Amino acid sequence: MKYGIRNCIWTALGDVTANLIQATLVIFVIGSFFSDHPLFLNSFKWIGIIYLCYLAYDIYKSRPKDINSKTFSSKSFFSFFKDGFLVAGTSPKAWMFFPFIFPQFIDFSGNYVVQFFILISTYMFLDFLSLIGYAILANKLILWIKANPRVINSISACVLIVIAIIIAITQQY
Repeated sequence: MKYGIRNCIWTALGDVTANLIQATLVIFVIGSFFSDHPLFLNSFKWIGIIYLCYLAYDIYKSRPKDINSKTFSSKSFFSFFKDGFLVAGTSPKAWMFFPFIFPQFIDFSGNYVVQFFILISTYMFLDFLSLIGYAILANKLILWIKANPRVINSISACVLIVIAIIIAITQQY
C-alpha cells in the first residue's frame, strides 16, 4: 500500500521464485520421504493446523499497522524481490502447502516431471496474478482499509481458521 503496484510486481516475482524452489524440493526430495513415512506427514499436518490456528489468533489480536504514515524509505527493485523471496521462502505456511496439496495432483507412476512442470507453471502464474490482484484491490480500497484496519485482521484470521479446518477434514494420510 505504501510503495504502489509497480513495486509489488517485484515482490510478487520474489515470492513465486521462492515457491518454485520450495515446490521443487518438496516434490523431488522431501516428498519421497513423506510418502515413505505417512505417520510423520500426518504429524506434520496437525502441527501445521495448530500453527494456522495460532496465526489466526495472533492476527486477530494484533494491532493494525499504521498505514497512514507518509514516511517510508526508498527501496530498489532488487530489495522488493528479495523481500518477497525471503517472506515466501522462510514461511512455514508455504513449506506446508506444497507437501499437502501438490502430491494430490501428481501421478508418480507416470511422467511426474512433466506433470510437475505443468502444475508449478500454473501455480506460479495464478499466484503471481493473485498477488498483483491483491495489490490492485488494496490500492482501490486504501481509504476503506485506513478507516477499518481491524476488519482486515478479522477477515484474515477467519480465512486461516477455515483453511485449517479444510486441511483437518480433507487430508487423510
